[in-house]
Amino acid sequence: MTISVIMYKRLGISNTDIALYTGWLYLPWVIKPFWSPFVDIISTKRRWTLTMQWLIAAAFAGIAFALPTPLWFSLTLAVFWMVGFTSATHDIAADGYYMLALSEHQQSLYVGIRSTFYRVATVVGQGLLVIIAGALETATGDIPLSWAIVFAILSLLFLCFALYHSWAMPKVESKAGKLRSASDVWREFVDVFAEFFRKKQVGVAIIFMLLYRLPEAQLVKLINPFLLDPAEAGGLGLSTAQLGVVYGTVGIIGLTLGGIVGGIVAARRGLGFWLRPMAWSMSLTCLTFVYLSFATDAPLAIVNICVFIEQFGYGFGFTAYMLYLIYFSEGHHRTAHYSICTGFMALGMMLPGMAAGWIQEAVGYQNFFIWTMICCLATIGVTYLIRIDPSFGVKK
Repeated sequence: MTISVIMYKRLGISNTDIALYTGWLYLPWVIKPFWSPFVDIISTKRRWTLTMQWLIAAAFAGIAFALPTPLWFSLTLAVFWMVGFTSATHDIAADGYYMLALSEHQQSLYVGIRSTFYRVATVVGQGLLVIIAGALETATGDIPLSWAIVFAILSLLFLCFALYHSWAMPKVESKAGKLRSASDVWREFVDVFAEFFRKKQVGVAIIFMLLYRLPEAQLVKLINPFLLDPAEAGGLGLSTAQLGVVYGTVGIIGLTLGGIVGGIVAARRGLGFWLRPMAWSMSLTCLTFVYLSFATDAPLAIVNICVFIEQFGYGFGFTAYMLYLIYFSEGHHRTAHYSICTGFMALGMMLPGMAAGWIQEAVGYQNFFIWTMICCLATIGVTYLIRIDPSFGVKK
């Protein structure tokens, strides 16, 4: 999703259109809980995982071929939307396969490795590939061609992943769906949703899920356009390659470290103790972009520091959000309820993000970042609505 924002900005799409149309890419993650039960009964997790990887490889190739055409914007948006659905389905299948193929001990053993590779993939996608795109832009002077090459590289990568996994992934499942019929799955699906909406404080919990990240939902859509826009447009005027380093590498490192520190401190004193400090951390670090919007001639080192601080604060504060989703999901159907919570999480990012570009173009970058600070009142406010067991999250 981030790489689509950067590409569209470099290809001259307005901030309003970028935020609105790329915001729709969250939709597959919003509605993912509605089709996830049926992944259980149609084919196997292994086959779903491999099929989605082949489709993603084909989709990225489609983007590469679409970019030089007159209808490139409509075509690439359609393909990105398809990638969203295939990616969400891959997420469902891969998680299920992980639990089937590994014992409980092995799952615990490999969870750190899995998380590490997720971060590596993020740095490659938002950092290295953007740096390559920037280098190609400089070398060729042709922005569409540069991004077409990048997506061709992505397509080849996923082709290699699909080929390797076709050989490496063991067949651990018997015939899919032999134990449960579609009607059984549908009944369980309805029961799971009914039980979710009967939970105590469900209304307050949904408000929390939708509003806790209200500032970041808007900020994340405009950070890259702000960093790329020239000073006369209110931005910092970074090159594509510089953006890959600043946001795609330094920012991701800050985000990762913030999450690690958040997890460590939450394990010591619990979510109840750290909830509001984490909310304040996520809110106050947004001030870095207010500062940068007034200091558009800031040295690159200062820009890196500000992005690192903001992303560290977000990673630290986001820990509280994820822990609350786990806390609220506790119960008989905790896995399914957690999936529903992540749907609300995606909706909370989707709706504010879609309006962010229009707001920014109406008021300018400086006032937009001030507006995100005002929205931080929602982040702080919702922490006073929810009730949490003080011992939750404390290491036993």
